[in-house]
Amino acid sequence: MAAQRCAWRKCACSAGAVGSCSFYRALAASCCLPGGLGRSAAAAMQLLAGLLWLLVPGSAALEPISLSIVIGAASVLTGYLSYPSFYCGFVECCPGEADRPNTTALREDLDNKLFGQHLAKDVILKAVTGFRNNPNPKKPLTLSLHGWGGTGKNFVSQFIAKSIHKAGQKSKFVHLFIATLHFPHEHQITLYKDQLQTWIQGNVSACARSVFIFDEMDKLHPGLIDAIKPFLDYYEQIDGVSYRRAIFIFLSNAGGDLINKVALDFWRSGKDRKQIQLKDLEPVLSVAVFNNKNSGLWHSSLIDKNLIDYFVPFLPLEYKHLKMCIRAEIEAGGKKINEAIVDEVAKEMTFFPKDEKIYSDKGCKLVQQKLLYYWERL
Repeated sequence: MAAQRCAWRKCACSAGAVGSCSFYRALAASCCLPGGLGRSAAAAMQLLAGLLWLLVPGSAALEPISLSIVIGAASVLTGYLSYPSFYCGFVECCPGEADRPNTTALREDLDNKLFGQHLAKDVILKAVTGFRNNPNPKKPLTLSLHGWGGTGKNFVSQFIAKSIHKAGQKSKFVHLFIATLHFPHEHQITLYKDQLQTWIQGNVSACARSVFIFDEMDKLHPGLIDAIKPFLDYYEQIDGVSYRRAIFIFLSNAGGDLINKVALDFWRSGKDRKQIQLKDLEPVLSVAVFNNKNSGLWHSSLIDKNLIDYFVPFLPLEYKHLKMCIRAEIEAGGKKINEAIVDEVAKEMTFFPKDEKIYSDKGCKLVQQKLLYYWERL
């Protein structure tokens, strides 16, 4: 199984051809170890043999005494490589059982970079922390994030990924699928299903803590996402692989109109948006998405079989939240906040409903582009 996993990840280096492998293929031999670390000293020796071949030109012609010294040095280095803390200082490793999620960083990101989303903050923090601290989860964590563009869904998916894998979305264990890019043609849906299953199987085999993010779910062809249903279910293993420690995140604009209506009703009745509770939205949101042909989850078995753990609503952003986004963007660019410019940028945005003009119709999506015009004045 280990050899198959390595071959699937295109990082195996055949035992009989170590000397001819490049540095990177030699280094990649380590993928046969749990969490990216080797299962035996032999695998580490294979890695070192490849390295020494590069470092010592003509090593095949070394005299016995010289070769013994080289092999001795390799044996010492192998001892160091047997310690995950040493090895993983140089190569990204899959988190093991003892590795805890960075809940402090997740909380800080949610507090400082996500605005106007009290529901999402609460649900995401509890869901991710609880799941990662559970030594024996019964199924993968599956989150479906809904709301109009610019409300923070992509940000949150990045925060979650970074709390599990230090490299965030740059990690080789985090996988992003964009509906219009990766699954553009409806007539190839059967091919996409096979490819998607193969990709998930291979990557979870390599790292049980893999994170899969599906963006633009509302543009995904109906029925395609059901291909991953077995991986989200309560099976202990499928073909020898457990998917119970993986995380699946769906991002969608579907249901945004319903969320906006609830928020607007609260505003018109004089209630603070923070009074909106998850129970006010989650049940109707799941039904609306299930019955929406443009949701990517239309009549999906994922909903029908209750395999999505949380439907997370992202509320429309008010003028004050927009100004928070602008300030955060200015600070991220290393500039000092200028409240006059913050007001100018905020006033350039468009709002709805037409009469009340309460919510930004594009959230914070255009803030960065709008700020470019004022950047020299900051």
